[in-house]
Parts: sequence; structure tokens; C-alpha cells
Amino acid sequence: MQRAVEHRIGIKAPAELIWDLVSDFSTWETWNPVHPRAEGQLKIGTPLTVHQALPQEPVRVIQPVVQDWVPYEQLHWRSTRLGGFVTAIRYIEIENMGPENATFSNGELFTGLLVRWISRDERRRLRAAYTQMGEALRDHAEALWAQRRQSPMSAS
Repeated sequence: MQRAVEHRIGIKAPAELIWDLVSDFSTWETWNPVHPRAEGQLKIGTPLTVHQALPQEPVRVIQPVVQDWVPYEQLHWRSTRLGGFVTAIRYIEIENMGPENATFSNGELFTGLLVRWISRDERRRLRAAYTQMGEALRDHAEALWAQRRQSPMSAS
């Protein structure tokens, strides 16, 4: 059995710009309301330290492991819950839709023996948080892209 939560949003900015924001953990505090801080290397099997700030919950520090990453396309990390009986794959994906457009997806897939304990309420809270994250990234990326288009010399 598995459960999933996902949010997708169109962004009027190049996929490369979006990847630059997603892959640079040091900038997350400027745009990411769900994960305002993250540290680690994008290397398969490497642990990360990620602060998770879900609405109406205290900030939690999680330590997932990089499951997979493909430059300009995706970042996936894996963590466990409920004593290891649930595996959570958190994914962030970018689909290039043209020179100035992309689709951003972010979500989480839960699998394991106790997956039924990932409640509908928790999935709703996660979906709301991932929607907030997608909208924040869209707003930040589109503002950066507009700024760079107005002053092309500063983009170099």
C-alpha cells in the first residue's frame, strides 16, 4: 500500500533558474516557507539536515538521505517514520516546458507496513504546505527572471 501527496504549478521562468534555486540550499531561507533551512550535498546516499516548518506545527529537524538527483530535473530524499515501518520519499521535480516556462512538482510518497497510519488530515496539511512552497518558489523565480530580463548585464 502507498499514499501520496503532490502539488504542481506552472512557473514563467526557465527550468535552469528554478534548478539554481532548488539546488542551492543556502538560498532556501529566502523563498522556502516549508523548508527554511537545509544543509548537505547533492550526492546520492548523503545525509541532509532539513528544517521542516509545517503550518500550525513546531519546526522539526529531519535528517533524510539523498535518494536520487538529476541536475535541472529532480531532487528526491528518503526518510523513515514510525520506527522504520514507513518510508517517505520527498520529491522536488522540474519539467522544462520551453525557454521561459517550467512545471514545478513537489510532494511525498509513503510506503511500508504502517502506511495506513499516515492520516488523511496529515496528508491535507502536507498538501497545503507543498502548495505554499510551490507558490513561493513560483513568485520568487518569476520575480528573479523579470529582474534579469530587465537588466541582462546583471545575469552574467
